[in-house]
Amino acid sequence: MGPRRRDSFCLDGRLLLINVNGSQAFGVVCSPGANSVFDGKFAYVPALEDVLVWDVKKGQMMAMWHETGHRAEVTCILKSPRKDVFAVGYADGSVRLWDLKTGTVIVTFNGHKKSVTVLAFDEQGARLASASQDTEIILWDVEAETGLFRLRGHRGALTALRFVVPPTATSTTTTTAPGYLISGARDTFIKLWDLTTQHCIQTIVAHQSEIWSLDVDPTNDIMLTGTNDAELKAWSIDMDALVDGLRETDSGELSKVIQPLGILPLSTQHRVAQISFHPTESLLAVQSHDRSVEIFHIRTEEEVKKKRTRRAQREREKKRGKGLHKEQEVDTPQVGDAEERQDDSPMTITELFTPYLIVRAGGKIRSFDFLHSGITANGALHMLLAMSNNALEVINVPRRSKMTGAAPEATRVFSVDIPGHRTDVRTVCLSSNDELLASGSNGSLKIWNVRTTACIRTLDCEYAICSTFLPGDRHVAIGTKSGDILIYDLATSSMIDRVEAHTGTVWSMQVRNNKLGMVTGSADKEVKFWDFEYTVGAVGIEGEEAKPVILLVLAKTLKMTDDVLSVRFSPDGKFVAVALLDSTVKVFYQDTLKFFLSLYGHKLPVLAMDISCDSKLIITCSADKNVKIWGLDFGDCHKSIFAHEESIMQVLFEKDSHYFWTVGKDKMLKYWDGDRFENIQKLDGHHGEIWALAVSNEGKFVVTGSHDKSIRIWEKTDEPLILEEERERELEELYEKGIADSMNRSDAPFNNGEDGVAADGGAEAGIVNKQTTETLMAGERIMEALDIADADRQAQREYEELVAKLPPTEAATVPPPTRNGVLTAYGIDGAAYVLMVVQKIHSTALQDALLVLPFSKVVSLMRYLDEWAIKELNTTLISRIMFFLLKTHHHQIVANRIMRSVLVDLRTHLRDALRRQKEEIGYNLAALQYIRQQHESQRISNFLEQENMNEDRVRAKLADGKKRKRIGVRA
Repeated sequence: MGPRRRDSFCLDGRLLLINVNGSQAFGVVCSPGANSVFDGKFAYVPALEDVLVWDVKKGQMMAMWHETGHRAEVTCILKSPRKDVFAVGYADGSVRLWDLKTGTVIVTFNGHKKSVTVLAFDEQGARLASASQDTEIILWDVEAETGLFRLRGHRGALTALRFVVPPTATSTTTTTAPGYLISGARDTFIKLWDLTTQHCIQTIVAHQSEIWSLDVDPTNDIMLTGTNDAELKAWSIDMDALVDGLRETDSGELSKVIQPLGILPLSTQHRVAQISFHPTESLLAVQSHDRSVEIFHIRTEEEVKKKRTRRAQREREKKRGKGLHKEQEVDTPQVGDAEERQDDSPMTITELFTPYLIVRAGGKIRSFDFLHSGITANGALHMLLAMSNNALEVINVPRRSKMTGAAPEATRVFSVDIPGHRTDVRTVCLSSNDELLASGSNGSLKIWNVRTTACIRTLDCEYAICSTFLPGDRHVAIGTKSGDILIYDLATSSMIDRVEAHTGTVWSMQVRNNKLGMVTGSADKEVKFWDFEYTVGAVGIEGEEAKPVILLVLAKTLKMTDDVLSVRFSPDGKFVAVALLDSTVKVFYQDTLKFFLSLYGHKLPVLAMDISCDSKLIITCSADKNVKIWGLDFGDCHKSIFAHEESIMQVLFEKDSHYFWTVGKDKMLKYWDGDRFENIQKLDGHHGEIWALAVSNEGKFVVTGSHDKSIRIWEKTDEPLILEEERERELEELYEKGIADSMNRSDAPFNNGEDGVAADGGAEAGIVNKQTTETLMAGERIMEALDIADADRQAQREYEELVAKLPPTEAATVPPPTRNGVLTAYGIDGAAYVLMVVQKIHSTALQDALLVLPFSKVVSLMRYLDEWAIKELNTTLISRIMFFLLKTHHHQIVANRIMRSVLVDLRTHLRDALRRQKEEIGYNLAALQYIRQQHESQRISNFLEQENMNEDRVRAKLADGKKRKRIGVRA
């Protein structure tokens, strides 16, 4: 049997049953791979490949957005202006729109070749801009679920995107909608893109180092950019220039839309990681330090003038206080007049932004977010801090008040930190009944319910390296980096004993099979054997019965020549194996501690080992990426396997078998057959090095702990698959991935630069396409449907020609051709079947699927488009396919005379269909307007029948009623 995954195998008649559904990570509050979003009650945070929805007040997880089979890590999250819609970018270059209510994917966009770095919605949420590490920007049409175009020009990974729409810009379509896009990247450039012409209209060499953050104020007047060298620059955006268009100045140069304003000094000299304007309040937040966010107050013009007046008044008082001469006092009004004249000068950036307060967090800040609605119901200003140490904090930012003279201080309102570790999960162990799971890290020990994955205990501890449940499952022993052994009582949630066992790190510990003692191995070159001593604990406060407590008593010590990295008892109680830093394993008799065997062959130290239940095999894993299987009788090496791409951290046998598990720094969990020396299964899911491994005592599941602070449980199911079939599937996936990658490279002839960067002279705008396994399969389905329909049509044509040549009496005896079984099952003709197949393809993958078709299939598809246009079947889809095929295969279509008659007929029939639809829509709109007018006139006549009512009062009352109705809906 095997881990829970979608695959399963058969080996020697034994089924290996695997399903991935049970491998969702837990123990993760917030992963540092992406930003977080806050709406006042819920926090939407990344959790490796998932998105979690936390109720920050209750500290409960309300939902998990998980797509089965998708393993790419979340890289950015953005809330749409539309209700209950979120855009999430992933490390594989895909963008998914999630529905908050249902927790399902609305649409998936595939266009980027590398990780998505930033997302931006326009004001209506109809267009989505995404940028990636591949230095390209893609604009997506959310309504049509297609990519509009691709923008190229940057030489480094993009870090910021913002839409800028002039106030007078209006349009009815998203394709030609006016607007501008500002982008910032690590190539130190800021670019302003005209989305109507799809070109860059201004490039600014903004900084001398990488641009990491950018934001535009809600009025679209000021833009701030932050860099790697702690420089925060302010820029003005000339909206009039955007409305009037670019024009030449007197010097012959084009007018500049973005102009520099100055540099805003910061309190720290760290990288400016994030800049954010408050949506409703006059506040600016800047994160330029790992543990703090600096908040600025944005002054109004009147506040700046008052500030200047007070400054001038203080200057005059200061000069008078120094005992100036009479001549100077006479000149004082002139100074005041000059200062009053100076008040008319433009505001400087330091006068506009004044430091307000500094928000300090309890750990390193990954991102922050203001409440999107501005303020809470009670008028408080809340800010969400997503920490890099797997925790969330909600901070209350005090409002600016003139009454109190004390400096404002931000306070922490809520925090979510219990359901996860702050640092790497270094050790995991299971209780004897597989109901409890203990995980240890640097600073905390957590006890989990295996069935519900809920954290039921959190205990403070030192840097945990190894752990084990003690007999009775009431106590947990922890080996620490300092050399101590800590004993915890789970019932009282307290540490009951600290044993100063070693002077170096305790790397390994194991309980003897007879449950009477345990062994520990340490970096102080000693192996110590301990006996368990049971004592009676303290009596409870209310006279409860005292519970037994386990204490450790040192029995004997075995000194070694080098650091001890792992210690294991043989299940039969005869031997104890010790792995040393010198890459060897020494085997001793357990009772006399006499030397028995020495296992040598690894090139680097053995990090872990295990002995099979029948005490016949010992397996070792090393930093040299190899697993060696030895016989414990003579110490001969049965097999050496190159198991992982990086160091192998843990290895464990399954109970009552020679199957074993390995984990390594290559983020993989692997399942092996120790008799056949074969790899049964590769399990990927973690996004960091895997440090810890535990196998259930019943063999039903496996637990892993990782550097990504997550814990995963891989369970067994009853879904059979054959080993050979799994190997074939892996080869097919590798082959299809290779085809998709080669097609993506060939589809981008402009990518002649290095690392996916567009070469000089490449077009700034291009089409959006990316071949994936899904699009390749969709293209194959279209070609298969065209083959079936063409064959059916050819057979029908030959039958009709044959019947036409024969006399009527003989023609009646000719049997009709046998139709394809698929067409017979659906009861439709070939054209309807092709339409059904095309309609089932997702709109986001349709264009890429059409690119797979050879030109001969394009000609055939064009004929079916004409038939669909005659019957007016899905005119929108027909138009979309036709325009795309004409644009893609323009040169071949023009050079091919066969297409002329088809295109002429298609143009005539499609125009007729579109004209009829236009007339129908226009008629329906006119009818709806007429019905609305009749409804309003009926309401007015009803009001006029009342006493003391005239038309003006009725219209005013109707307007008030509409306002009240809108407010009610919004609430």
